[in-house]
Amino acid sequence: MEQQKKTLCVGLVCLDIINVVDKYPEEDTDSRLAPRMVSTQTMSAQSEDDLSCPVCQDIFKNPVVLSCSHSFCKDCLQSWWREKPIQECPICKRRSSKSDPPRNLALKNLNLPDVTAEDFSKVDLHQFKWIHWEGRNAQEQVKMIQQVVMYNSTLPQQQKITVSVEIEKTREPLYQLFPHGDVVFVSKDVARHFGFQSAEAALRGLYSRVKQGAVLVCAWAEKGADALGPDGVIVHSDAFPPESLVDTLGAGDTFNAAVIYTLSNGGSLQDALAFGCKVAGRKCGFHGYDDIGKYFTK
Repeated sequence: MEQQKKTLCVGLVCLDIINVVDKYPEEDTDSRLAPRMVSTQTMSAQSEDDLSCPVCQDIFKNPVVLSCSHSFCKDCLQSWWREKPIQECPICKRRSSKSDPPRNLALKNLNLPDVTAEDFSKVDLHQFKWIHWEGRNAQEQVKMIQQVVMYNSTLPQQQKITVSVEIEKTREPLYQLFPHGDVVFVSKDVARHFGFQSAEAALRGLYSRVKQGAVLVCAWAEKGADALGPDGVIVHSDAFPPESLVDTLGAGDTFNAAVIYTLSNGGSLQDALAFGCKVAGRKCGFHGYDDIGKYFTK
């Protein structure tokens, strides 16, 4: 029997350090700080400094992610870029209070190289049924997707790899990714950048940018999420807010993951949006991601 095919995520691994306080301290005052079974791989550059292994260990302990394909980390199953210079792990330091969302305090080590098309050419595409790109170095990512398109051209429809892309940042080079995804996630920030004030308006206004037959998805925080496919029908899911809002960091990523999980397992677009909103809402009710996996193992 052929081994179950996996989902590959291409992007960046970053260590978030979050300090939790009862409330944000006033200026010049002091405050004491409080100290899923989906076969998935990640592909990103990673450092070999002291923080690398804790980052990978956190990935491995989460049942949603079964294997890791970073460079330089001794614990990873595969490595592609050992000839590249050693870099330090990217770090984002944040402070979070019980009543306000996290605030970025400092960013470090942002010079880690992105995955290139040459790096990606070493991937055995036969392993995967879905590949997702976090929009970063778009010109190289388009070349990676073209490799998948070429690979897909040799396969029957039911064996082709599905390609999804996330366009989250308001950076002009990223917009070239719109026509290259079977599923395209566009953020609220990008939608607003184009002048749209709702998810539905964004989907109607931006759908001409995606390729024929694609699905365009836009989440709009507490207003839920909408999606538009080739049939021209808007699909909507309400949000599922937690009883108490604790931590919104990563809610967008968990939404994307849940949508991909549902669609890659044959679920409908409506089911995918609802599941995405439920998982993202649940994630906003606690710090971190340790409880997310149970949603993917039911």
